Amino acid sequence: MPEQKHIVVIGAGIVGVSTAIWLRRAGCEVTLIDRSEPGLGASFGNAGVLAACSVVPVTTPGLMFKGPKLLLDPDFPLFLRWSHLPKLAPWLLRYLSHANDKDTRKISDNLTHIVSDSIEQHKSLTDSGPAARFMTTSDYSFAYADRAAFAEDSYAWMLRKEAGFEPEIIEGDAVREKEPIFGPTVGLLAVMHDHGYITNPGGYIAVLAQTLEDMGGKLVKAEVTDFDMAGGDISAVLTDAGRFDCDKAVLCTGVWSKELAAKLGLNVPLESERGYHIVFENPSVSPSSPVMVSAGKFVATPMEMGLRCAGVVEFGGLEAPPSKAPLKLLRKKVKETFPDLTYSGEEEWLGHRPAPSDSLPLIGEIGKTGVFSAFGHHHIGLTGGPKTGRLIAGLINGERPNLDLSAYDPNRFH
Repeated sequence: MPEQKHIVVIGAGIVGVSTAIWLRRAGCEVTLIDRSEPGLGASFGNAGVLAACSVVPVTTPGLMFKGPKLLLDPDFPLFLRWSHLPKLAPWLLRYLSHANDKDTRKISDNLTHIVSDSIEQHKSLTDSGPAARFMTTSDYSFAYADRAAFAEDSYAWMLRKEAGFEPEIIEGDAVREKEPIFGPTVGLLAVMHDHGYITNPGGYIAVLAQTLEDMGGKLVKAEVTDFDMAGGDISAVLTDAGRFDCDKAVLCTGVWSKELAAKLGLNVPLESERGYHIVFENPSVSPSSPVMVSAGKFVATPMEMGLRCAGVVEFGGLEAPPSKAPLKLLRKKVKETFPDLTYSGEEEWLGHRPAPSDSLPLIGEIGKTGVFSAFGHHHIGLTGGPKTGRLIAGLINGERPNLDLSAYDPNRFH
């Protein structure tokens, strides 16, 4: 029998937990380290959608010219803490440089490989175990005011169609027949079938982490500070709770991966895209399945804890507290969309989406260090986390993936 590998996985979000489970299934000794409890970062506060059709990056053609106008529009869910602009500017220029047809198509094609089989990958990850109860197959709808508003998104729908995703269109009175929760501001639904969602993302990750422990994996609460690279490749992960010897390591701490990656020679143009959600507890009405509301750029998902409305984009770094304006606008858009909604209470949340300048995650070995990257998933972390973890586990165990991973190579930022 070959000697058992010991792998340290850093970060207990959906990507880290998925990676750890797939490594443990392959027979590796696995230690999963996080400074918090599993699933408390971006994996906790997302919209919960297994969005297989999320193949369109934000940087579509024309954003370079539309962006400043949208930023100044008080009714559009894009915000900037102006004090953060000097630090943001280098990343922003690189980000906007991809807002052209050639780059957008390349990004879309590579996102498709990570997200298009999300349902199957989550089913394989849970393997009908305890975490499977959180997963629901469903439609995923996009709500528009009318046919003209839908047509404004024609470029995005063209990319989705090329990736194999084409919606059923529902208009007029049929919209409220399907989803009575909508008010008169919604006149068209573009319904994507064969999607799904997680009814409690934080609970899902926690149960997956418990599944890892039940399989013999170790879960450690500690903050990683450095790597021992004395021999040229990794021999240990160093933390505030001590040293953890290992043969390989996997870095999947989302936007917080940038600092640790720098210790390995990567200068990753990675920015926090601050995202907000409000959970409306004990809602009087809910959609039957997740819906993206185009006018407000938020997703409304029926969850165990209530109706979660998640969205809004704010650039303001990792340290600043939540802003009032994004939450105020989110409430306004929810009220416009669901005018009859009443509820018993609210829960607000702010989290940090890891946004690489080219909108593609970093998946692969960093140089010849023995440290593998699995972060930078921007809006597709929950959707693409299980596939990413499976790919990383395969790479560590010497398997050749049936997918060209060059577009995700972390060494593009050396």
